[in-house]
Amino acid sequence: MGINSLAMYNTSMNILGIETTCDETSLAIVSNGRIIIQDITISQIEKHKQYGGVVPDLGAREHLTNLTQMGKDFLEKASGIKIDAVAVSSKIGLPPAVQVGEAYAAGLAKSLKVPLIPVNHVVAHMWGVWVDKAFELKPEFPLLALIVSGGHTQIMAFDNPEDYEVLGKTQDDAMGEAFDKVASMLGLPYPGGPAIEKAALTGDRLAIPFPVPLKNVNTMNFSFAGLKTSVRQYIEKERDIYPEGPARDYFTSDVAASFQQAACEHIAEKVLLAIKDTKYKTLVLGGGVACNQFLIDYLYNNVVAETSLDLLVPALPFCTDNAAMIAGYAYNLVEKQ
Repeated sequence: MGINSLAMYNTSMNILGIETTCDETSLAIVSNGRIIIQDITISQIEKHKQYGGVVPDLGAREHLTNLTQMGKDFLEKASGIKIDAVAVSSKIGLPPAVQVGEAYAAGLAKSLKVPLIPVNHVVAHMWGVWVDKAFELKPEFPLLALIVSGGHTQIMAFDNPEDYEVLGKTQDDAMGEAFDKVASMLGLPYPGGPAIEKAALTGDRLAIPFPVPLKNVNTMNFSFAGLKTSVRQYIEKERDIYPEGPARDYFTSDVAASFQQAACEHIAEKVLLAIKDTKYKTLVLGGGVACNQFLIDYLYNNVVAETSLDLLVPALPFCTDNAAMIAGYAYNLVEKQ
C-alpha cells in the first residue's frame, strides 16, 4: 500500500470488524462503511463436515486458533492504517463461537484505545451490497432485506440503516437448516445447500407436490419444519422402491428439486406480501442461502417480473459470514458509542 493510499484511508473512518458466529473466522478493515481496505476469511467447513454440521465447541476452538495465528499477521499488514473502532458480531450465533470473537475484540479495542461496537450479525447481512465493490451505485433507503442462512430466515423493512422492523421470521427451522437436514435424509454431503442445489439440477422440480408452507396465510412469517417432515415421510415411503444406481440417483434429484421448489415458492410468496405491505421498491439479499442460484432466479421470475422491484444480491463472499459486513454496518453505529 502506497503513501498516497495510506493518507487517503487515514482521513477516513476505518473500522476493524471481527466475525466468529458460526464456522467462518473473519477479519476486515472497512473505510467509511463501504471500501474494504483489507480482509481475510478462513472457513471451517472441512473441520465440521465429518460431523454433518457445525459442532459449537470445536468451532470455538478453531476460532481461537485462527484468530491467534492470523490476527498478528493481519494487524502487522495493517500497520500505518488508522483504526477508529473495533466492531464484532455479538450475541447472535453459536454462543461458544460468539464469545471467542467478543473476547478477542474487547482485548483488541482496549489495546488500540478505540470504541468497541457490538453488531447484530443478522442485520449486518444486509450490508453485503455496500461492501461489494461490484455495486458502484449503492441502494437508497427505504428498502427490504431478506436474510436467508443456516440459522436465520427473516424479512426486514429498513427506513434507514439503523431504523428497521422485522416483518416476518421463521417460526421453526431456518431455510439453510432445512436444506442441511433434507440433504442428510438423502445421503448428500454437508453443507446441504450446495448439495441440494447441485442434485436438483438433474431433477424435476414438479415431480413431487410437496406442500408450500403457510400458503395463502396472510403473514410474513416463515416455516420449514412441516415441509421438512413431508420430505422425510416421502423418502421413507418411496426410496426403497428405487434400487441403488441410476434409479436412486434420479429419485434423489427429483426430491431435491421438488423440495427446493417448494422452499423457494414459500420465500417468494412472503416477499410479495412484504412488497404489498410496504410498497418498497428494493430488496437486498443476504445470508448463505442467498448464494443459491435457483432462489435468485425464482425471485427474478416470480417476484421481480410481477413487480417493479429492484433485486440486489452481493457476490458469494458477501452473502456468507464475513467481517466486512460487520465493519461496514458498524459505520452506521459508531457515532453512538
